[in-house]
Amino acid sequence: MPPSSNIPAQNVCAVVLSGGQGSRMGGVDKGLQTFRGQALALNAVQRLSGQTTGSPAQIAINANRNLREYAAWGHPVWPDASADYAGPLAGFLSALRHCTQDTPAFDYLLTVPCDVPLFPLDLLEHMAQALMHNGGEIAVAVAPEPTQSGQLLLRSQPVFCLMQTQLVASLDTYMATGGRKVNAWINQHHTVEVPFNRAEDDPHAFANANTLEQLRQLEQP
Repeated sequence: MPPSSNIPAQNVCAVVLSGGQGSRMGGVDKGLQTFRGQALALNAVQRLSGQTTGSPAQIAINANRNLREYAAWGHPVWPDASADYAGPLAGFLSALRHCTQDTPAFDYLLTVPCDVPLFPLDLLEHMAQALMHNGGEIAVAVAPEPTQSGQLLLRSQPVFCLMQTQLVASLDTYMATGGRKVNAWINQHHTVEVPFNRAEDDPHAFANANTLEQLRQLEQP
C-alpha cells in the first residue's frame, strides 16, 4: 500500500490477546484477573475504546478458555485456530483471518496484550502515523524498560503491532512451517519501529503483569 497521511479508525480492527496459558500466574486465565476491580481484558477493551483516534471500528478478544465470560462483554471472541497454545502469533493469525474473511473486512489490525493495563491512549494514533509516514507493512511499539541498574533502555514490544491485514497469507505460511516467534515473522516484512519515549509518555505504560504480584504493583497509583 502507498504511503498516506492517516489511517481512519474505521479501517482498523483491534484484538486483545488473552489466549495464553497464564503459566507464570499459576495457570489462571490471565485476561479475567482483576486490575483495579476490572478484568484485565476488559480494561484493555476500554483503553482501546478510548483511543485518541476514536475507537477502532471493531474490538475483538482472542481467548481460548471461558469463552462465555468474555462474550458477555459484547465483543467478538476469537479462539486460536489450533488448540496447542501456539503463542501470540496464533492470536494474530486468528484475528487476521477474521479481518479478511468476515463482513465487514478491515485493512488494518491492531494487536494488544491483555496484561499491559496502562498502555497509551494514543497508541493507535502514534503507530498509524509512523506506519503511513514510512510506508510500512507493520508498525511495532518500542518503549523504555528498566534494567537491573535502574536505567531505562528502549526495547521492542512485539505484541503491540499495527499491521496490514493482507499479511494473513504470510503468517499462515510461517506458522504452517512451525514458526512461532513474533520477531522472526515481523522481521520478514517492512517493519517500522515506533518509539514511545517522548517527554509526555509514561515510561511505565508498557509494564506487563506476568505474575499476580506484578499485577498488584501496577495497581498502585
